[in-house]
Amino acid sequence: MEPNKVQSEGGLNVTLTIRLLMHGKEVGSIIGKKGETVKKMREESGARINISEGNCPERIVTITGPTDAIFKAFAMIAYKFEEDIINSMSNSPATSKPPVTLRLVVPASQCGSLIGKGGSKIKEMRESTGAQVQVAGDMLPNSTERAVTISGTPEAIIQCVKQICVVMLEAYTIQGQYAIPHPDQLTKLHQLAMQQTPFTPLGQTTPAFPGLDASPPASTHELTIPNDLIGCIIGRQGTKINEIRQMSGAQIKIANAMEGSSERQITITGTPANISLAQYLINARFRDVAAMWNDPSSMTTS
Repeated sequence: MEPNKVQSEGGLNVTLTIRLLMHGKEVGSIIGKKGETVKKMREESGARINISEGNCPERIVTITGPTDAIFKAFAMIAYKFEEDIINSMSNSPATSKPPVTLRLVVPASQCGSLIGKGGSKIKEMRESTGAQVQVAGDMLPNSTERAVTISGTPEAIIQCVKQICVVMLEAYTIQGQYAIPHPDQLTKLHQLAMQQTPFTPLGQTTPAFPGLDASPPASTHELTIPNDLIGCIIGRQGTKINEIRQMSGAQIKIANAMEGSSERQITITGTPANISLAQYLINARFRDVAAMWNDPSSMTTS
């Protein structure tokens, strides 16, 4: 692999893995005739989709990639399941359409963050997305993981998965340990990368999704970044900042440099979930750059 290739093509390089538990029939639907459906999903989403081998009734489907690729893959799976429901209904007398249901496999250690204090987080997810979310009380057989069942319309499921990704990213940020050399600039990078951005409560807001009329009340968050580090957030010709805008769904404005000031103000506007994801992606960008400084072999020689 060429040095820095991941950096340039993977954009922010925030990679997540999410696993689903599926019945054989559901797996067959995702694979499609001669594997055509899963091939199309891989190509169009950009995510890696692996399906566990074996004839057991339950199979694990692993989806890995940058957050936006994961959202696309989930959207495609949710819409495929909805299509299956519609097709099965055309042959049955049922009139009300049952919801699409997906079962995520989540480490038990992260279930607390998903549930929140006194169930507050899971309640917010249900209210803000319209999806039903349930975390199994017992762990899955022979594992340290639990099933998280999400059901609703494909749109509600996608919004719910986005919020679950934000919670998981938060958990990764807190656990992340990075050793970085100590010149001034790298120390600043390190401090910025290690800033914990607490997940803002979502309250009653409905995350924006194409096709939904409700426009949620936007909130604003401000960050202060040293001038000499602003370039790694903006990227060449604004590529990085545009990626962060696109992936988080937040509006991000960078103030012009003030004379005599060594810092720049960044204003992030959007739903609390958008803002939290944007903050995470900005911190991840600092970590990527800091890691490159720490490992000269990962940098291209100019």
